[in-house]
Amino acid sequence: MKKLLTMLMLASLWSVQAAAQAPAWNEIKGELKTALEAKADAVRGEAAFEPCQGCHRKDGSGRVSGAYPRLSGQHAKVLMKQIADIRSGRRSNPKMEPFIGDHVLTPFEIADIAVYLQALPISTDNGKGPGTGLAKGKQLYDKDCADCHGAKGEGNESKFFPMVAGQHYRYLLREAQLIRDGDRRNANPDMVKVIKPYSTSDLEAVSDYMAAFAPPKKQ
Repeated sequence: MKKLLTMLMLASLWSVQAAAQAPAWNEIKGELKTALEAKADAVRGEAAFEPCQGCHRKDGSGRVSGAYPRLSGQHAKVLMKQIADIRSGRRSNPKMEPFIGDHVLTPFEIADIAVYLQALPISTDNGKGPGTGLAKGKQLYDKDCADCHGAKGEGNESKFFPMVAGQHYRYLLREAQLIRDGDRRNANPDMVKVIKPYSTSDLEAVSDYMAAFAPPKKQ
């Protein structure tokens, strides 16, 4: 019994130490820091984005199927972080890796692409949900999501919270499922805790509601 208690105490200690050593989900260092500090240029970004158009489309509107997200109008800092996370292995995206590897793009080109995409008009033809979960989705969103993603899904660039307004329903649903199940490793831990108890119908409802948000108008 004494040996078992010792082993449990050591396992607990190792768990605490591992958590303490794990990088914060929004830690700014390395390539992300370089990209954020770069003097980005949208004209250069347009040229650098050309190889990405086959998936994300020329206007950055992505795919209604949810296979590829809408990138147009998304906050530049959010885009920089997600690309940096994929390159570092913190977020898994095998399809995208060949197009954004460090042998293909520099951190400065990542910044250029991000500011270019942020300036693009946001399409209103995003993939919508079935429309049957809007009431339930609003209740969940207002309670659990609005503080971070904004009352109208506008997000918060300074905190790396993405704009969800105008995003495709199927993409929102897929990513919410990955976050809930712990399969999107770069997710905000606070969000993971919030949606961990969500059922599939909860995720469908809140994704349905978010996809129905009208994109914010450009300033």
